[in-house]
Amino acid sequence: MQEQATFLKDTEACNRYGVARSTWWRWLSEGVIPTPVKIGPRATRWRLSDLEAWETKRGEVAQ
Repeated sequence: MQEQATFLKDTEACNRYGVARSTWWRWLSEGVIPTPVKIGPRATRWRLSDLEAWETKRGEVAQ
């Protein structure tokens, strides 16, 4: 059986990283954060697994 992915809204991701929505969307336009998934005509979400991988990569770069 396949594990179901967890998705975060932009506001949930902002809360996770302690940034404003404007910062989150600027990071997206600058290529700082992972690319989101379009799940509907007006619904954009980020896979939690993609964000966790990004966190790990950022931690490696910072050290």
